[in-house]
Amino acid sequence: MSFENLAGVQGDPSAKGSGNAATDKFKHEAVKSDTSKERANAIYTDLLAAIAEVAHKHQITYDEYRVLKNWMIQVGEYGEWPLWLDVFVEHEIEKINYDRHNYTGTKGSIEGPYYVENAPELPWNGEMPMREQDKAATPLIFKGQVTDVDGNGLAGATIELWHADEEGYYSQFAPGIPEWNLRGTIVTNENGEYEIKTLQPAPYQIPSDGPTGWFIDSYGGHPWRPAHLHLKVKNPGYREITTQLYFQGGDYTDNDVATAVKPELLLDPQTDDQGNNVVNYGFALDKED
Repeated sequence: MSFENLAGVQGDPSAKGSGNAATDKFKHEAVKSDTSKERANAIYTDLLAAIAEVAHKHQITYDEYRVLKNWMIQVGEYGEWPLWLDVFVEHEIEKINYDRHNYTGTKGSIEGPYYVENAPELPWNGEMPMREQDKAATPLIFKGQVTDVDGNGLAGATIELWHADEEGYYSQFAPGIPEWNLRGTIVTNENGEYEIKTLQPAPYQIPSDGPTGWFIDSYGGHPWRPAHLHLKVKNPGYREITTQLYFQGGDYTDNDVATAVKPELLLDPQTDDQGNNVVNYGFALDKED
């Protein structure tokens, strides 16, 4: 799947280009829910009541209402609903679904709008696909073990890893980047271990030249996300973990625009003799319900 296939355009790393790419990807996913009409009615009733409460509390004017309506139209035209919802809403949905099951394994975080399935399979101790220019960044060795909640290693577990390049762009959502750059599916060894070499990502701005950026600017916020790795950790019979890992002391870890940073998800890089940053992080998977 290429950027052209997703977005229908080339050479456009703008908010509109990446937004349309994320929207087109989501539209092609098979999404459904078994929500009953009764449950839907209850959710919609409470949602509309909450909107009415905010409108009355702040005495919303017609001008403000029209601005909101116009902004919502623009979010759709720019294809930014996946971006806006993932930045401002998804962290709450993720927390609700972790807490409701009383999980004790590794905590998750938001997926974000730039996940692509079926990334190439890599050995447990391989290297992420990357361009020669990416190798100029600080190397990062990411290693650890996938276990059950009792600490038993899970052989053959998979870790889907993806992250942005040094300029904050994701392959398949910006032009000029090879299709699977900085994307891979790592398979753990017989002890559930993995050790993968990649690059140290940098903080980046979410696309801010469109309606999501205008929204942030309207309340004096900032569009920055801390440097992070995206992961999906899977093993048959166990709960899938979708998460992001951040770096201690990094910029924006205390005021992430997506409010997705948790203390349990902070990495502490150590520099080895070869100048690599090395982080060790384990994943404990709960049994499926």
